[in-house]
Amino acid sequence: MSFPIDTRPVILTGDRTTGPLHLGHYVGSLKSRVALQHSHRQFLLLADTQALTDNAHDPEKVRRNVLEVAIDYLAVGIDPALTTICVQSALPALAELTLLYLNFVTVSRLERNPTIKTEIQMRGFERDVPAGFLCYPVAQAADITAFKATVVPVGEDQAPLIEQTNEIVRRLNRQIGRDVLVEAAAMVPSVGRLPGVDGKAKMSKSQGNAIPLSASPEEIRDAVRRMYTDPDHLRVGDPGKVEGNVVFTYLDAFCEDRGLLEEMKAHYRRGGLGDVTLKRHLEDTLQALLAPIRERRARYAAEPDYVMEIVRDGTRKAKERTEATFAELRNALGLFSLT
Repeated sequence: MSFPIDTRPVILTGDRTTGPLHLGHYVGSLKSRVALQHSHRQFLLLADTQALTDNAHDPEKVRRNVLEVAIDYLAVGIDPALTTICVQSALPALAELTLLYLNFVTVSRLERNPTIKTEIQMRGFERDVPAGFLCYPVAQAADITAFKATVVPVGEDQAPLIEQTNEIVRRLNRQIGRDVLVEAAAMVPSVGRLPGVDGKAKMSKSQGNAIPLSASPEEIRDAVRRMYTDPDHLRVGDPGKVEGNVVFTYLDAFCEDRGLLEEMKAHYRRGGLGDVTLKRHLEDTLQALLAPIRERRARYAAEPDYVMEIVRDGTRKAKERTEATFAELRNALGLFSLT
């Protein structure tokens, strides 16, 4: 009995397991993943190995957040019947491919990668950068190619990592003499990174300026009240600025009534719309968005064995796929084999 071949584009994406996910993740990737799982063959990687590149001092944090992130996936609407959720560290072919690819990349090329250069500066590593962190682009190339992903959703600042992946793909294919590995295209979201509630940086768990997907109504209310608007909008009747106004940035990301939003912007610019009213509308929008996610998340969190079974089953499927890619590449390169 033959089965139909799945010809849909393959997507690989995922998250570092350093903590529960937040609204920045939702608008940047989770919402689109829920939609894409119906048109693509999607793999979601619980990236615990990558999380260790700058959290090796606290492996317990990485370990306990594997299931936390998986629960977030399920809570926002990821369907395990449509999307394969898998654990990075449980896929040995990824580590084997990383080791193999390191022979085809120079240290100077890794240091020139714009994404890595920026991250090293942000973390203040200087010359004490962990080797695993420096080599992250190679590990990501292993992840992408092992699944033979053709589409990888990334932020604009991560696009250089996809180009480095494709450099490795092209070099290996040239050496083999035929296309064994496939190149991937970066899918950059139309919505940029969501700023933190303080307006000073991107929304981040480590910065303490994030709204988690599990936020209570009180936490949402408090976060919105703390948001900056226009510092020169002192009275309701004063004209206000929309650009750089954190509340409007969030409304741009989450308000589905675009006509109403444009009316509010015009009203704010000419004066007569107060910050309290503006924030109340944003709070209502976020409360409506997060209430069902929070409820589903609580149900899944109460059934850890069920979530574990989903992750275990997805990892088994992912292991079969990634090991098949590694075996194919080994044979194509003519590496020594005992079989």
